[in-house]
Amino acid sequence: MVKGRLVTEFSELAQKLKKAGYKLTPARLAVIQVLEESHEHLCHSQILEEGQKIYPKLSRATVYRTMDILVEQQLMRPLYLNDPTQRFVSAAGGHHHLICTQCGATIEFDHCTVDVLAQKLAEQFDFQIHNHLLEFQGTCAVCRNN
Repeated sequence: MVKGRLVTEFSELAQKLKKAGYKLTPARLAVIQVLEESHEHLCHSQILEEGQKIYPKLSRATVYRTMDILVEQQLMRPLYLNDPTQRFVSAAGGHHHLICTQCGATIEFDHCTVDVLAQKLAEQFDFQIHNHLLEFQGTCAVCRNN
């Protein structure tokens, strides 16, 4: 992230928020920039820390309110990865993890064959599926070998 540089109103999340009737304040744009540029599952504190590098006046309350709005608008979703800290992930498409129940290691993977199952479920229940979250919990190789 470039310190002090805000995303424009033309970023995807910003456009969706604006279309939903929300103002695009510099603080909200800083939160959006953090989310769009990060490839991690960030918690509120991490979003605040990174967002203050972009917009130093960003407050914890604004981060929480903005994340609540993004979840309410179904643009982001909360994610709990074997720890009590709420993290966030984009609500678009699918998201997949292998989670070790012993050490908490999380492996994110992109290849997902659940699309066939999703299509069958959609047809069987006359349900339009927009996205999915898939987690497999088990034991990683390191923990199994200890």
